[in-house]
Amino acid sequence: MKILFWGTPEFAAPPLLALIGEGHEVVGVVTQPDRPQGRSRSVLVPSPVKEIAVAEGIPVFQPDRPRGEGFLAQLRALEPDLSVVVAYGHILRQEVIDLPRLGTLNIHASLLPRWRGAAPIQAAILAGDAESGVCVMRMVLALDAGPVLLALPTPIDSRETAGELTERLSLLGAEAIVEAVTRLELGEISETPQDPSHVTFAEKIERPHARIDFTRDAPAVMRAIHAYDPKPGAWGILNGVEVRLFGARVLPDRRGDPGEVLAVGEMGMIVACGAGAVAIEAVHPAGKRRLAALDWSQGRGVAPGDRWTLPGDR
Repeated sequence: MKILFWGTPEFAAPPLLALIGEGHEVVGVVTQPDRPQGRSRSVLVPSPVKEIAVAEGIPVFQPDRPRGEGFLAQLRALEPDLSVVVAYGHILRQEVIDLPRLGTLNIHASLLPRWRGAAPIQAAILAGDAESGVCVMRMVLALDAGPVLLALPTPIDSRETAGELTERLSLLGAEAIVEAVTRLELGEISETPQDPSHVTFAEKIERPHARIDFTRDAPAVMRAIHAYDPKPGAWGILNGVEVRLFGARVLPDRRGDPGEVLAVGEMGMIVACGAGAVAIEAVHPAGKRRLAALDWSQGRGVAPGDRWTLPGDR
């Protein structure tokens, strides 16, 4: 099958490689323009998807916006049978969605209709969902609202970070899109409309969302630390210093005032929450390197009795 692939980040790389590996003819790749990186912002870095396309000799298109008659003419000339979209980064217009003869499929990192939107992986962890998964759906103009062709679930470990779950779902998405395309070719796949009564939305994550509120109960604090790892990074303020937090587990029987550092040891930094406490494994103070909480304590960065600033404090 002749496939036009749309994608940008590392999450989209395994599905692209899987389609190539299955022998499909990827006639073109549409990805975001190269982005400046480094302190000087003078070095342009290609997306992971572009790097694969260049290595495979696949034509690459990098429009600022995926629209305009000139761009559409380039896509029509490829004569794709199907478009596959994976975390491309722009909303597609109807004429782009309808351009291939079999339309456009999208890989979404949740079990739709739960967690439509920009951050479904983080939302699932924050909510304490027992499972996540990927869906291959038919793309429509409404946000993540198309009928589902294939859904593959996977359990979420209680201590799994968003970064770890993202890697697993990327590989699961590769498996799902290969199966969905194969069954589509054979005419052996059905499309199931989403139940609107079960729709939930995962809002785009901004940095203020990742500030830890220790007045919440310990399981909620733990989930937040995991959900925002690695980006944007859970953070708080201790002794006037902004600190990112990594790795947490719940200690339900420990008590103290919310935000109080109860102890620091081999278990990590134990901080009281609204109910229970959490043991935090590692920290990254502003201007320093990431290190174990015990090492931070031995360097006098934190001590029992210190108190994390709460979001409502002045």
